[in-house]
Amino acid sequence: MTIQRWLILAAVLVLCLWVLLPIYLIVVSAFGPRDAVFAWPKSFWPVDFTTETVAFFFGAQGVLSGLLNSILVALMTMVMAIALGAPAGYALARFAFPGKNVYRLLVLMTRAFPIPVLAVPLTVRFIEFGLYDTLLGVALVHTALALPFAVLITSSLFLGIPRELEEAAWTLGCTRLQAFRRVVMPLAMPGLAATAIFAFIVSWNEVFAATILSLENRTLTAFLISVLGESPLYFKFAGGFFLIVPALVFIFAIRKYLFSLWGIASR
Repeated sequence: MTIQRWLILAAVLVLCLWVLLPIYLIVVSAFGPRDAVFAWPKSFWPVDFTTETVAFFFGAQGVLSGLLNSILVALMTMVMAIALGAPAGYALARFAFPGKNVYRLLVLMTRAFPIPVLAVPLTVRFIEFGLYDTLLGVALVHTALALPFAVLITSSLFLGIPRELEEAAWTLGCTRLQAFRRVVMPLAMPGLAATAIFAFIVSWNEVFAATILSLENRTLTAFLISVLGESPLYFKFAGGFFLIVPALVFIFAIRKYLFSLWGIASR
């Protein structure tokens, strides 16, 4: 092997350790005895497997409802981000209109406004519209956070699909909508799946808006933040585990779409 190849392998190994080592330690602590969390020196390998910590975590009041709320909010965010972002991305990719580049920049600039600055006006408006402390209200804010990236990702995706394929479908009798559904959508599915993953993870990990805009109907992240100071250490490890796992499972379930997206990009 060349030195360059060894350096690349070393960089990949370091990156994998950087990502996987914290996850491994969280899993070991979540499924280990409670006393093992405070033991010193700590054993890198799990010495005993038990569901005691996990059972205690799920037995805590508010955990199951928070978990269900997080799933529902993330799914709503995913659907709304695709439903709104994909048409906007298609318009940016296929149509020429005045101010197109400015519009693209403004879409990205919406992420320049931090949520803490908008917290008070958002809370006031949500109370006025009856959206405060509702799952739909939290999902709308999460959609606003994920939408700029959804628009830009889908725009790049549709730019990578040749326009000639749609034009060929038009000449064969398809309408614009039929050509989009039968030609563009099958090719765009891997990219749309990747966009959906991104929206899901953005919603699942977001905590500030979920905490500010809810009191009783809180997501799991907002609930854990509210009880973090008074919770035992093993409870925190169990909470961290169940914040990580759903996103990993979701990515694993649609990994074939990610591989297909890589194939499209490589061509």
